[in-house]
Amino acid sequence: MTVLVVLERTPEGIDELSLQALAFARGLASGGDLHALTVTTPSDAVSQGVSVPSFHVAEHEVFGSYAPAAIAQATVELAGRLQPGAIVAAGNERGNEVMAHVAARLDQPFAANCIEATAGEPIRVTRLRWGGSLLEEAAVHGSPALLTVAPHVVAAEAAADAPEFERFTPTLSDADQVMRVTDRAQAFTNGGVSLAEAKVVVSSGRGAGSPEGFEIIEELAGLLGGAVGCSRAVTMAGWRPHTDQVGQTGTKIAPDLYIACGISGATQHMAGCKGAKAILAVNTDPDAPILASADYAVIGDLHEVVPAISAELRKARGS
Repeated sequence: MTVLVVLERTPEGIDELSLQALAFARGLASGGDLHALTVTTPSDAVSQGVSVPSFHVAEHEVFGSYAPAAIAQATVELAGRLQPGAIVAAGNERGNEVMAHVAARLDQPFAANCIEATAGEPIRVTRLRWGGSLLEEAAVHGSPALLTVAPHVVAAEAAADAPEFERFTPTLSDADQVMRVTDRAQAFTNGGVSLAEAKVVVSSGRGAGSPEGFEIIEELAGLLGGAVGCSRAVTMAGWRPHTDQVGQTGTKIAPDLYIACGISGATQHMAGCKGAKAILAVNTDPDAPILASADYAVIGDLHEVVPAISAELRKARGS
């Protein structure tokens, strides 16, 4: 089957979640034709791509910033030529938004947050629902099937230099170009480590007790070279910015180690950290829901446990 995957580029290359979507799309194509699409301006060189037989680059000045309707139109235009059986994108905010536009233009259903897909007529998918607490098996009727891939459920393919590109200029209306990003706010980072990319994340919930209670969380994160996270209750209380929030309505993370201190483990929070390779929970409640997902647990007061961990780290390093 022919599959088209829409890839998002960053200044460093193809986005990590897009590489995950590519791996998913390759499995769905199962020996059929696999095509990749990305967008750029005519003056912007595309130096890093992916190892696919057919790599398409839509060029237009509007692609100097994020313009979801324009990306959707480029996708629809290319799909008209390729006639794919499925179009796949990353299941992040941008991927879901672009695919929603594609669905509206093609008048086709759209299945988000897929973790598995089987080719056929119709394509059958398994996808995450209710913040990852429920798996839904569904048939996606219509052609092409429109899917996004849930973050951190498929191993990413390594980026590579694509041997050649097929470049084209999509036909965009004025309406396609109206909605675009015009400015960016710098995301908060802790010691230069962003929450989404950190290999270690140390989080706390209302158990921190106050904004000042996060000082020990920041200290531990700094010793581990990680980032600070928090629960939704903390951001609602105004203790930390929304950019620190881990969860369904915050940032979805996939660190090597997630240390959750004083966090009960509501479904919405676990939806954001389920990609972690290992979870250490520190909680006074031995029945806290998060313990069911934790690889390691310390039953105790975070105000005693976290400083003790930091002290042991300093001792081991001789500082």
